[in-house]
Amino acid sequence: MDTRLPAGTPREGYPIEIQVLWIRLLRLLERIGAQGGGESWGALADRAEASLQKYFWLEERGYFADSLVAEHGKPATVAVADTALRSNCLFAVSLGLVAGERARRCVDAARRHLVVPGALRSLAPLPVSPPLPIYGNNGRLLNNPAEPYSGRYEGDEDTRRKPAYHNGTAWTWTFPVFCEALARAWDFASEAVAAARAYLGSVEQLMHEGCLGQIPEILDGDAPHQQRGCDAQAWGVTEALRVWRLLSQRPPAKPEA
Repeated sequence: MDTRLPAGTPREGYPIEIQVLWIRLLRLLERIGAQGGGESWGALADRAEASLQKYFWLEERGYFADSLVAEHGKPATVAVADTALRSNCLFAVSLGLVAGERARRCVDAARRHLVVPGALRSLAPLPVSPPLPIYGNNGRLLNNPAEPYSGRYEGDEDTRRKPAYHNGTAWTWTFPVFCEALARAWDFASEAVAAARAYLGSVEQLMHEGCLGQIPEILDGDAPHQQRGCDAQAWGVTEALRVWRLLSQRPPAKPEA
């Protein structure tokens, strides 16, 4: 997530995607019976999941904070929750760490503010707190820190494209994660799976534009969602295929480690 010079999404502190992957690793170590010292892997995972729910959930907004902002060495208890709505919070749902009402509200927030045909905005077009100033190589402020969303990936690389890349540009590789999270949040009910398949099917439009038969790297967050970046992106293809296969089969009760 981190781009430097300029830094579009600084990840110092406690980024939600790192917490989710850490918990998944702990569950895997528990499942395979890996040797460890002291507290069991399962107990560590339980504590980490409880902290995820306690510190990251934004009740008034209905989704999980993108990160807990804190300087190096500061604990999460004194960190400030970043209210930016990004696709990262969906990993908590797609990887099976969050279920029930919170999972459904998180997916619904993404549906309303992040989804474009075939891709997912990297940042919702909403005010953020704390502010996210992005400075150029010469120290000049490049954006509106309170409303950093940038819907078009165009212009000069260092002053326009890089700041936009993680702050409004829509990515194809995260879009299947939204579709998987949608199905999981509603426990793979037939209606949810049908909706997830319909959303995922919108990538077909992308394959008939630009580089024929391929899925591009990114789109503009703003309509008409012009294709940008790499014409044929492997991770967009593999994620779409993975989730399409998942939705086409009888899904497991919990995601495989």
